[in-house]
Amino acid sequence: MTGYLMQQQGGPETGSVRAYLLHRAKPHLPPWLGWAGTGLAGALGHWRWPDNTAAGVGLTLASVALTGATWLMGKSTTKGRRIHSAATVAAGSAWLTAACLAGPTAGPVDDLFLMGGPALALSWNVRMVIRHNPEGAANGSPDAGLLAKVGLARAQMGAAKVEPNRVTAPLALDPGEQTNDDVTKALARIASALDLPKSAVRYHADPDSERRGDLVIVPEDMLAAVVDWEGPSNLGGSIADPLVIGRYDDGAPLTLWLPGDPEIKRNSTHLLIAGGTGSGKGETALNLLSEVLSRRDVIVWFSDPKAFQDFAPLRPGLDWSAEGGTDTEVMVEAVKTVIPARTRWLGSHGYRQWVPEAAGVQSDPEHSCRPDGRACGCEGMPFLVAWFEEAANTLRALGDDAFTGIAQEARSAGISLIVSLQRPSYDQMSTSTRASLPSVIALGCDPRDEGFCLPDEVLAAGAHPGAWGNRRPGYCYTVSPGIPEDRYPSPGRTLAFPTRAVKTMEQLATWAQRNGATADPITAGAASGVAGRAYTGRPAPGDDGTPQPAVLRAVEEEDDMNHGGLLVDPEDMDIDPDAELPEPEAGDDAPIFGQDTGRKPKPAEARRLFAEALAEFESNGQMVVGPKDFKDWCERHNLSRPWVSERLVEAYREGRLKETNATGRWRIVPLPVAA
Repeated sequence: MTGYLMQQQGGPETGSVRAYLLHRAKPHLPPWLGWAGTGLAGALGHWRWPDNTAAGVGLTLASVALTGATWLMGKSTTKGRRIHSAATVAAGSAWLTAACLAGPTAGPVDDLFLMGGPALALSWNVRMVIRHNPEGAANGSPDAGLLAKVGLARAQMGAAKVEPNRVTAPLALDPGEQTNDDVTKALARIASALDLPKSAVRYHADPDSERRGDLVIVPEDMLAAVVDWEGPSNLGGSIADPLVIGRYDDGAPLTLWLPGDPEIKRNSTHLLIAGGTGSGKGETALNLLSEVLSRRDVIVWFSDPKAFQDFAPLRPGLDWSAEGGTDTEVMVEAVKTVIPARTRWLGSHGYRQWVPEAAGVQSDPEHSCRPDGRACGCEGMPFLVAWFEEAANTLRALGDDAFTGIAQEARSAGISLIVSLQRPSYDQMSTSTRASLPSVIALGCDPRDEGFCLPDEVLAAGAHPGAWGNRRPGYCYTVSPGIPEDRYPSPGRTLAFPTRAVKTMEQLATWAQRNGATADPITAGAASGVAGRAYTGRPAPGDDGTPQPAVLRAVEEEDDMNHGGLLVDPEDMDIDPDAELPEPEAGDDAPIFGQDTGRKPKPAEARRLFAEALAEFESNGQMVVGPKDFKDWCERHNLSRPWVSERLVEAYREGRLKETNATGRWRIVPLPVAA
C-alpha cells in the first residue's frame, strides 16, 4: 500500500536498466556492507591491538553488551526477528574480537569470515524477500514502518487491493495486545504519516473479530469538482429501484432505497437529512425529491414552512403540499390516520410489506381480498413519501415527539417518513423519534453535533462531517439499508442544481402529473376523512378548476384592474366615494359582521354559533383548531376564551373533534356528506 502511494506521488518508476537494477538491489546491500565493514574493522583492530590481553577483555565485554542491547531493543518486534538480530550481532562481534587479537588470517578466523559472513548476509536477504509474501506483511516492510510510527508496530498488513483512487489493505493486529479501537484512534496519525486529510483514511472493522479489519485509503479527493444535475436517473422506473443522488469520493454512484425488498431481506426505511446552514441541505433534498417524483408508483406529501422557496418548480408534481402551520398539523394527523387504513388493505391482499406489485391492479389470485380466492381486481396502492422539510418548525409547534408514532408504525404501511432539519439534537427531536429514523444523510455540521447525526461506529470508522461545516456544500455521509456498511464512512457529494435546472424540474413535475401515480381510494379516503377539503390530491395538468399557487412560477397575467389609478372594481366605477351612506331602513338593524358586539348571546344561541364556526373552519380547509383561532370570533360575540375551551372539550366528547399531538389543538372530524 505504501509503495502504491509513493507511486502516486511520483516515486521511481522509469530510467535506465542500470538505474533500475541499482534501485532493486539497494534494499539488499546493507547486510553485505556490514560484512565487509566487519572484516575491515578486524584488520585494523589487529594492527592496533595484537596479542593485547586488556583489549581482549574490553572487546569481549563490548560484544556481550552489544548483544544484550540488541535483544532488549528487539522487544517491540517479532520473536523471530529478535532472535535473528541478536544472533547476527553475537556472531559478528565474536569474530571481530578474535580477528583483533589473533589476526583476521590466523587459523580458522579467515575461513569463518569467508563462509559465515556471506551466510549471515544472505539470511537477511532471504528474510527481506519473504516479508513480501502474499499472506501478510512482516515487520520491517515499508507498511510495517508506517504502522510502527502510529503505534501499531506488531500489526501485520496483508496484500493491498488497488482500485481507481482507492486502496484497501487487510490488517491483522497483535493478538491480546491490540484491538480494533486502537486502529480507529490511530487514523489521524496514519493520515498525518501519509500527508492526507483525516477523511481520506478509514477503518472497517471485521464484525467477527476484534483484531482484524480493512484499512481503506482514498488518496485523491474526487469530490472537489462540481457535477451538475442533468435530470432523473430512471424516469418511469419503480420507487423500489435505487435513487441516485450523487457520487462517492472514488467515483461510484451514491444511491439509497426507501422501500424494503423481502427477497434480499432489505428493510423499508425512514430518512433523516441533517446539516447546518450552508451545508447544501436544500440541494440534497432536491436531488432526492426529483428522483422520487420520477418514479411511476409513488405519491409525495410535502410540507415546507419556507413556502417552497427551493421546491416551487416541483410542487405541481406533489400529491399534497402544505406551507407549515395548521396545514402541516392536518398533514401530520392525516399520515397517522392513513397508516392503519393502508396496513389493513395490504394485509387483506396478502402483503406483509409494500412491494411494487401492490401499486398495480390486483389481478393475481395470490393477492386477492375475495374469500373465494379469485382475483379481486382492486385498484393498487402506490408507495407514500411523507416529507417534512425544515421540520424544526413543525416540532416546535407540535412537540418534539410529533413524528414518533409515524416513525414507529409507518414502514409496514408502505410509507417512508423523511425529516429534514439543521440540528437533530435532543432538545428539538425526541430520542424515540431519532431512534426510529434508521437512515441518515449527514452533511456538514458543527463538530459537536456529529453524534446527533451519525452512529458511533461510523464516526469511529473515520466519518467526520464536522470537518466540513458549511465550507463544502453537498459533501455528505449516507447510512441506509441496502448500502454496504463499508461505504458508511465514505464521503459522497450530491449533485448541484444550477439555474438552468429549473426548466428540467418543471418538465419533471408535468411528467409526474401526467404519468405518475395518484392516491388510491384507501389513502385518499382516509386523508379526506381527516383533512376534509384541505386534501384535494394532485391537480391534473391544465386543470383550470385548480388554482395554482403564485409561488410556482413567475408569469404575467392580464386583469381588469387599472394599476395606474385608484384600486376600484370596474363594476363600482359609477359610485361616488364622497357621497353619504343611506340611512338604514326599519328592521335593517342586523350588524354586518355577525352578532352585535354590545350583546352577549344566550347559551343555546352561543352553542349554535360555535357549531357554525366549526363548520366554517371545515369548509375553509382548516381542520386543526384551538382557542387562539377563535380570538376574533370571541370579540364579535362577547364570549371568553375559557368558554371556547370548554366548548372544544365538549365537542371532543361528542365526537366532532379529536385530539392531536399538540396540547390545546383539536382536529375537526368532517361532517358526513348527505347522499
